[in-house]
Amino acid sequence: MLPIVLQMQDRLCVVIGGGSVGRRKAKTLLEAGACVRIVCPDQRHQDFVAADVEWITAAYHPDHLKDAALVFAAATPNVNRQVVAHAKARGVLVNSASEPDTGDFFLPAVVRHGDFVLAIGTGGAAPALAREVRRKLEAEFGEAFGQWVALLAELRPVIHAQCSDPERRRKIMERLCEWRWLEHLRQHRIDETHAAMAAEVRALAASSSDPL
Repeated sequence: MLPIVLQMQDRLCVVIGGGSVGRRKAKTLLEAGACVRIVCPDQRHQDFVAADVEWITAAYHPDHLKDAALVFAAATPNVNRQVVAHAKARGVLVNSASEPDTGDFFLPAVVRHGDFVLAIGTGGAAPALAREVRRKLEAEFGEAFGQWVALLAELRPVIHAQCSDPERRRKIMERLCEWRWLEHLRQHRIDETHAAMAAEVRALAASSSDPL
């Protein structure tokens, strides 16, 4: 198994099946910024009335996989087997809800705050355990982590603009990743933490004698 984080922003993901499992997969994909197509014989579910989702009310057909970057088979076992076979024939990665080992990947349990993502997986062996670990981690890794990542993303171009030396830029970023900034975020407003981090960037970039 190879743990990776896929960039799915604006990429099409197809979910075959609009039941509880399929809807859960679709919501996860929407949180990741993907474009989502759901294929289900039933009418659009109330959870997706206002969602920006392409809901196709029809029985599954291989053409429903057209242009898909990822496919999720979340229908009946028989339909899922067809979906897996068709996706693999097209060279598209597929996940099967009913027979996980026949697919190409598993979805981990996730703690997500903005761009801060923690993924917990068991290789499909014990999803319930992954969910239990996620519940414990959610209490420890809260919203402040997402704010911290957002601040680092804002300050990265500032560091590049103020410091030309790649090694020094790396060390400045390491300073901003010290645990004290998380505590600062927890005790102050986010704009105050941003100002303090930006001030540190300016000071460190200007002080060529500081070995960091």
